[in-house]
Amino acid sequence: MADKVLMKGNEAIAEAAIIAGCRHYFGYPITPQTEIAAYMAKRMPKIGGCFLQAESEIAAINMVYGVASAGLRVMTSSSSPGISLKGEGLSYLAGSDLPSLVVNVQRGGPGLGGIQPSQSDYFQATRAGGHGDFRMIVLAPASVQEMAELTVKGFELADKYRMTSMLLADGTMGQMMEPVELASLKVNAAPEKPWATNGTKMQRAHNITNSLSLVPEELEQLNFARYERYAEIEANETMYEEYLMDDADICIAAFGIAARVSRNAVDEARRQGIKVGMIRPITLWPFPTAPFKAAADHVKSFISVELSMGQMIEDVKLASECRVPVTLCNRAGGMIPTPEQVLDAIVKANNGGER
Repeated sequence: MADKVLMKGNEAIAEAAIIAGCRHYFGYPITPQTEIAAYMAKRMPKIGGCFLQAESEIAAINMVYGVASAGLRVMTSSSSPGISLKGEGLSYLAGSDLPSLVVNVQRGGPGLGGIQPSQSDYFQATRAGGHGDFRMIVLAPASVQEMAELTVKGFELADKYRMTSMLLADGTMGQMMEPVELASLKVNAAPEKPWATNGTKMQRAHNITNSLSLVPEELEQLNFARYERYAEIEANETMYEEYLMDDADICIAAFGIAARVSRNAVDEARRQGIKVGMIRPITLWPFPTAPFKAAADHVKSFISVELSMGQMIEDVKLASECRVPVTLCNRAGGMIPTPEQVLDAIVKANNGGER
């Protein structure tokens, strides 16, 4: 067994990015993800990489654009308000078909909100995060080990499909400490990027990175082609975990820290004789529609457990085609549902809506 090291989730992201070949990081401090920048500030100079604390989140995402256009693996990180500032840059990255990894360790909002954990950026992440027709691959870890593994996966998917991957964690995931096996991380080398603006060496035509297209017919075709690629991702890259779903009458939907809380509630409900299981989306986009659609054939209800006012619940309803009731069990503003709260929602659903 590979040696394990005790790390914060934020630190695991940073070290995994380095293992994945990232040598350029641009960011700006904001709680609860500041440890990522602090870790990169220490490590990057020692390995010949570039760490730069930008003057703003807007500057950081545009620096990402520059390095991505040169074909190199690059990352930025922030928390909710900072990601909003990066929105225009995210759209420019999509419009130029550039791969990058963006980390959002979420805090409560809207506005400056608070510094406690949240999952209220789900809509922002899964509905693009900026203007125009585009998507991002959105990965949701539920452990510090997954923080590391999905960081590597994010880089690889970004390169494969020439688009932005977002690691969407909540503040709890970023701040909690767990043992991590870093030596076991499997990394595929970055592919050749013939489109990169990395110098012609007088051996090829000039490459140009650009998101501007003033001919509407051409822009339409670019969008059509991009969405064909998105359909390929939906078909081939969806990830999820099922827990005790074989005989379940009730299905919990949860990701991140909400899934860890919910698992405890599921175990206790099972001890009480209630047949409940859980589907944990790992890719929030593409959303794992198939398992929810299949579950709707045999469960009598879904419960979406979230650290928000109810955002993923809309995708659960769409995936299950509203064939059975879908209810919300939630806390917001930086609060986390307890196992007892989730168990209460399970018991209520099992009793037909009555406690």
